[in-house]
Amino acid sequence: MKNLEDLEKKINSELTTKINKTEIRHNQIYLETDKDDLIDICLFLKTNNDAKFRQLIDITVVDYPERNQRFDLVYLFLSHEFNQRIILKYSISENEIIPSLTSIFPSANWMEREVFDMYGVSFKDHPDLRRILTDYGFEGHPLRKDFPLTGHTEVRYSEDEKKVINEPVKLEQNFRNFDYESPWEGTKYIKDEIESNDKKN
Repeated sequence: MKNLEDLEKKINSELTTKINKTEIRHNQIYLETDKDDLIDICLFLKTNNDAKFRQLIDITVVDYPERNQRFDLVYLFLSHEFNQRIILKYSISENEIIPSLTSIFPSANWMEREVFDMYGVSFKDHPDLRRILTDYGFEGHPLRKDFPLTGHTEVRYSEDEKKVINEPVKLEQNFRNFDYESPWEGTKYIKDEIESNDKKN
């Protein structure tokens, strides 16, 4: 469907009880639903001839540790035919298990593994739900807001010892000075250096 307003009406009329809220912002449709209706909505978005959202672009999570429903799961869909995007969102509690989209969108496999690894969200009927970004035996979920920045170990290959070693994680934040000047004018330390060279000559 070429018109976003018409598509929004079509989604609301076809999926009346399954959609909690719709909104058009930034030339995209935002949908809010419940986890139990996820599969039905995704099947509609992919197979309906007025939608044709046949590509799952990404799955991500937003963490709100202070809420009872701690996580917002966010799905981004693209319709190549109509050049439109839909963002689907729903909230879950920390230990809820949610349906996997791998049967509808095979590309969800790695995306769901990443969400599982980084946030600890589990997916029902996922074919291979295991960590994908962290080391073997890693504990915790690094993108949760309450994840500690120290006290963990990492596995890496040491060129000096010629073997894989365990060592404490070091998350350094180096201090940097920003002068906020135009890059065309050059930074202060370069100006000072040029002036001192000019005085020497």
